[in-house]
Amino acid sequence: MELRVLWCLRRRWLLAAAGSYRCGHPALRSETLFRNWADFGLSIYSNLRFLMHTCLRYQMEDVIARMQDEKNGIPIRTVKSFLSKIPSVFSGSDIVQWLTKNLSIEDPVEALHLGTLMAAHGYFFPISDHVLTLKDDGTFYRFQTPYFWPSNCWEPENTDYAVYLCKRTMQNKARLELADYEAESLARLQRAFARKWEFIFMQAEAQAKVDKKRDKIERKILDSQERAFWDVHRPVPGCVNTTEVDIKKSSRMRNPHKTRKSVYGLQNDIRSHSPTHMPVPETKPPTEDELHQEIKHWQMQLDRHRLKMSKVAESLLAYTEQYLEYDPFLVPPDPSNPWISDDTTFWELEASKEPGQQRVKRWGFGMDEALKDPVGREQFLKFLESEFSSENLRFWLAVEDLKKRPIREVPARVQEIWQEFLAPGAPSAINLDSKSYDKTTQNVKDPGRYTFEDAQEHIYKLMKSDSYPRFIRSSAYQELLQAKKKGKSLTSKRLTSLVQSY
Repeated sequence: MELRVLWCLRRRWLLAAAGSYRCGHPALRSETLFRNWADFGLSIYSNLRFLMHTCLRYQMEDVIARMQDEKNGIPIRTVKSFLSKIPSVFSGSDIVQWLTKNLSIEDPVEALHLGTLMAAHGYFFPISDHVLTLKDDGTFYRFQTPYFWPSNCWEPENTDYAVYLCKRTMQNKARLELADYEAESLARLQRAFARKWEFIFMQAEAQAKVDKKRDKIERKILDSQERAFWDVHRPVPGCVNTTEVDIKKSSRMRNPHKTRKSVYGLQNDIRSHSPTHMPVPETKPPTEDELHQEIKHWQMQLDRHRLKMSKVAESLLAYTEQYLEYDPFLVPPDPSNPWISDDTTFWELEASKEPGQQRVKRWGFGMDEALKDPVGREQFLKFLESEFSSENLRFWLAVEDLKKRPIREVPARVQEIWQEFLAPGAPSAINLDSKSYDKTTQNVKDPGRYTFEDAQEHIYKLMKSDSYPRFIRSSAYQELLQAKKKGKSLTSKRLTSLVQSY
């Protein structure tokens, strides 16, 4: 209803602006006046929407305050479980019952929906799940601290998120172990902030030391509240993001001098970290080292390889033509889809565990295609084993597996890979250049999922330029490809003879 009223007001402002534009007075016919009218109307519309969202948040926070009332609120208790206690929790059914009773809601489904919306904004959260939703059962929930409420206008930056994830990895506890999407986010942020990662790590280390000084129960509650805050601002992929469309962001884009809040108060680099609510310090003249760094940066920009548009278009056309027969929307698949046809050839090929002609042919497009296909990877490995040179591929596969391991298994797995492939006298020693070896040696002292990143990249280039071309030219691959072609031609001949006999 409120949005409909705001839309009508916006429409009236635009119509008034258009009327002024059409009237006869020369001053009012100017295009500038029309723009001013329209901008004025849109700015008021934006401000009204901002006020509406603020009022809605205050209404939700008023309900949350009533929920936390000692006499008439939701009973908060400490639950005893096996060898531990779960402090300050309540169940999802308690929330639904309280909403039904105190807000005069007749339908429990409506109360559940309202509670889910409040949970999506982070006012309360499940203690053992990243998905912020309300369930009408015995699932335990906990209230968010007012410090992290949305009305405080939080807009955390990626550096804040990097500090939080880095801090989580320092605490070897099962409840603080990173989820898969969080581990991927941490790896992406580590690559993006590689130059300032030492500063981020120091901030995370300082935060972890402060947390260790807190009481055990208090630390457990604060950890869950901080996790819920980031579940609101960096939600699980596929979940609702209540901060995605925010009128405050567009307002700040028009007013860039307005400061923003930082979760951890990072002030090292104002251009990339979250500014705090304090006057921006005067910029100091750059030092000689900073000027050298800037000159180096611009020289690298000048040396960047740039392609002509004609070359890009030519490359895209070649790629499209190459993969045309693998697009079932453009070319009927061979064999056909058994779910939409009566042809069972696909099931027979799967049962025989032999790759089809198209599949084998695709391995020749590039090494990525061969490594991406499990059967192609297996055939590539068999070929290298026949030449007694499989250590490079086995190292590459081991590093890929390392990136998917749980964080608690990473240090041990790093040592295993080091002892097998890189340590002096290793049974399957690989050939690395001195730069990559020195970098990897340093990384092993602080093991992580990306300890062998440089070594893996070097080995990948070696295989792409040497091992992979030999595999494609090998008799093993050619025989496999020809066998599929012969099998297909023999099948077609048999079908033709059967048809002619009838």
